[in-house]
Amino acid sequence: MTLTDTHPDPAIGDDVVMLTVPADGGYLGVLRTATAGLAARLHFALDEIEDLRIAVDEACAMLLAIATRGAELDCRFAVTEDALTVEVTVTTVRGAKLPAESSFAWKVLTALTTSATAEATGQRATIRLVTRRVNF
Repeated sequence: MTLTDTHPDPAIGDDVVMLTVPADGGYLGVLRTATAGLAARLHFALDEIEDLRIAVDEACAMLLAIATRGAELDCRFAVTEDALTVEVTVTTVRGAKLPAESSFAWKVLTALTTSATAEATGQRATIRLVTRRVNF
């Protein structure tokens, strides 16, 4: 597991935290805890924090299903004044595909976040979740 401390990203003016864990369901608690801590830092409401934790968990589960053996989940948290962006990336098996946007998993992600997008290029897949604070 690797944690890179919060640091400003001069290109976008955000605080950024990078966290890398083995692509194993046993480590998802670490990502959920980091998500909750950063959302609390933004003064998200408790229900918003829980929604984001569930969304991160669901996104990771989608990626674990297509991850190569021994892969790592790279998680990038970007903290702005009113939003938290979480990008989770993994190396995928050849020919892997993420669930369709009409799938139940995507319905969960879009219901729990402001926006959810995915990108699969080569042998890497990334899911990006953005949650904006409701009462900013």
